[in-house]
Amino acid sequence: MTQVIIALDIDSIKRQEELLKALHGTIVWYKVGLQLFTAHGKRAVDNVLRQGGKVFLDLKLHDIPQTVAHAVREAQKLGVDAVSLHLMGGADMLRAAAEVMPRPKLWGVTVLTSLGPKDVTIFSASAKIPSLVKSLAKLGWVGGADATICSPQEVGLLKKTFPHLDMKFVTPGIRPAGAALNDQRRVMTPGEAARLGIDFVVIGRPITHAADPRKAALDILAEMKAAAPQSLDKG
Repeated sequence: MTQVIIALDIDSIKRQEELLKALHGTIVWYKVGLQLFTAHGKRAVDNVLRQGGKVFLDLKLHDIPQTVAHAVREAQKLGVDAVSLHLMGGADMLRAAAEVMPRPKLWGVTVLTSLGPKDVTIFSASAKIPSLVKSLAKLGWVGGADATICSPQEVGLLKKTFPHLDMKFVTPGIRPAGAALNDQRRVMTPGEAARLGIDFVVIGRPITHAADPRKAALDILAEMKAAAPQSLDKG
């Protein structure tokens, strides 16, 4: 069952409210990320919740264990359903976050989809994206992350590498055929993602910047349904 998360990568509360109204009854999950949250904070979260939506608070937490644990606790108070953190923060950081109870779902970031092969050589001259993703995804699973955030292009690799683990996947970098890639490098179409059985796909500009966001969302949902009729949920 592949679900769509709308990335509200905007700075205007008015525009957020317009999008929520336009997409009401079509999409349930919404990503409130760094731009919108730093601009409007709790109000941006509350707007989604008032519409009956679910919030993915995408702040990519990455700090010392105690600080991240406190941030997860505060995210729970906000009423969000999931929060992201960087798995590169290490096992102790992840463990501290996972031990917070009650808490939102923890979705662990492996390697950002804006990064290419040359970018990761900053960690090591021999560093490769696939090996980094595999190591971080395993760290996340062992440490208590509820889902892995990675490029859709790496989902097949992870399913093959860890067939015995019931990993859940959240993938940005989803672009309809012919859409601008913007700052994404490792991408996939909505239909391809649905065919792979990805749990959540994060889609922003192809919907939020469309002349008719509701129609754009419905077109993407239709593409996913045609690709994987048994794996789609309109939420």
